[in-house]
Amino acid sequence: MYKKLFIPGPTHVRERILQAQAAPMIGHRAPEYAELQKEVTGKLQQLLYTEQRVYLYTSSSTGVMEGAVRQAGPKKVLNTVCGAFSKRWHQITVANGIPCDKVEVPMGQAITPELVDEALSKGDYGAITVVMNETSTGLMNPVQEIAALVHEKYPDVLILVDAVSCMAGVKIEFDAWGLDVCLAGVQKCFALPPGLTICAVSDRARERAKAVAAPGYYFSYAQMDKKYEKHQTPATPAISLIQALNVQMDDILAEGLENRWQRHKDMAAYVQDWARRYFALYSDERYLSLTVTNVENTRGISVAGLNEELGRRGAMISNGYGELKEKCFRIAHMGDLTVDDLKWLTGQIEDILGL
Repeated sequence: MYKKLFIPGPTHVRERILQAQAAPMIGHRAPEYAELQKEVTGKLQQLLYTEQRVYLYTSSSTGVMEGAVRQAGPKKVLNTVCGAFSKRWHQITVANGIPCDKVEVPMGQAITPELVDEALSKGDYGAITVVMNETSTGLMNPVQEIAALVHEKYPDVLILVDAVSCMAGVKIEFDAWGLDVCLAGVQKCFALPPGLTICAVSDRARERAKAVAAPGYYFSYAQMDKKYEKHQTPATPAISLIQALNVQMDDILAEGLENRWQRHKDMAAYVQDWARRYFALYSDERYLSLTVTNVENTRGISVAGLNEELGRRGAMISNGYGELKEKCFRIAHMGDLTVDDLKWLTGQIEDILGL
């Protein structure tokens, strides 16, 4: 049975976007493809409020996270950890043999500018990694404020941001905030099928990467730059996904960026209010996510059982992540969903649980 997805990725994909992938195939070195990539890139630059380079990687976001830390050297990297996906960036850094330190807070708490200041003051760092929206806990770190602190006191530190579960759902001003890398897969707030990652990279990050002895190959900015001016990628891209992305970007811009940001705020407010009424919110209320709510299972329900019954009714939510399984459940409110969709979902949950 078809289920409408209220999970933090992959998200619900509209029929119009599914059909856009069925457009006739074109050669990735043909003029038609170059025009496609040129169009998409310009629209993504609008989305991210940037005039700097935006790359399209045929990969999951994890691959681009790896490429980012490999090219951030030669100094140490500071990994900030507040949940499962920020922890992943630390694991990637360690696995690549890159000198690094970790600053960690308990799940449900945020990475604050004060915490970053204290950590950066203790070492000679070249970059910091921050997850903007920690999907596992339903928390949004104050990236703008963190970036302002870094630029004020540690101007040589690159700012690498995982915006996987919030890019295209919240306003990210790449240039004004002074970010150096900001990446996201398209299967979340972009509401496309998975397989493509968007990555904005600052000019100074591209320069820094040139001094790295072993930057890697597939995710190398230098490799991407060899084809960037021609509006191509070094290796064969996911052409069908990019065709769908182009259509989705048209729809996003037609909705209006400010309208889109407000819709996500409205959805978040509705779900958070509902969660407070019937359960509780897991994470620090000062830093709640605008794209996914982590609901604390204060009633001791079977989350798996709830999801099973929701499946019969055509919907799917997420259980708690990792150690939070059955202790929490997550409702995503991102992409092309609306407040009305969420009212329908919560109505189903109330009916199932007899709330």
